[in-house]
Amino acid sequence: MSFEANEYFDGNVKSIAFQSETLPATVGVMEVGEYTFGTSAYEYMTVVSGSLTVRLINTTEWKTYNAGETFEVEANSSFDVKVSVQTAYLCLYKK
Repeated sequence: MSFEANEYFDGNVKSIAFQSETLPATVGVMEVGEYTFGTSAYEYMTVVSGSLTVRLINTTEWKTYNAGETFEVEANSSFDVKVSVQTAYLCLYKK
């Protein structure tokens, strides 16, 4: 088995892809900043450490998720993220 490492936004977001017990997944870290992510699969994003302030596509509301909290993102959409402290996450991808 091998892991796939990814970097985004000039290295400010880094992740490692792996197969969890149930679904494909990535675990990663985000540096302080603002980012927009596109999705191809349905995602379950859990904050492991730190916090993420998120705005889902087609909404104007920002919501903050702290360590241990999860938000969901529809497939083939996007979401905006504001990161105020270095934050770790786990993302599961629904097939």
